[in-house]
Amino acid sequence: QVQLVESGGGLVQAGDSLRLSCAASGRTANSYAMGWFRQAPGRNREFVATTWGGGSTWHADSVKGRFTISRDNAKTTMYLQMNRLKPEDTAVYFCAAAASSGLRLRPYDYDYWGQGTQVTVSS
Repeated sequence: QVQLVESGGGLVQAGDSLRLSCAASGRTANSYAMGWFRQAPGRNREFVATTWGGGSTWHADSVKGRFTISRDNAKTTMYLQMNRLKPEDTAVYFCAAAASSGLRLRPYDYDYWGQGTQVTVSS
């Protein structure tokens, strides 16, 4: 089992920055793919970014150039640096881990989930 705990959410104004963290514990492995998803009220869970292997990353078009995913394997922690935030970025952000490596873009590609952290961006 893998346990994931997100932190770093909050209420900010448009144009501000936030950094989310995801601490992993349990049967973690550096080979696991890890990702960030978000879910706004009344909407499906949406892919944000993923990292796998030796540092490969992929970001959704909606956040490309503003958000950056990274991972500190020594500390089994994943981050999401979010810059130039917009009101449409408001959502609960979830971190996830897949028990295998490779590009993973869909929620059902992941095996473990955190509880989520709220990000609210005011205009």
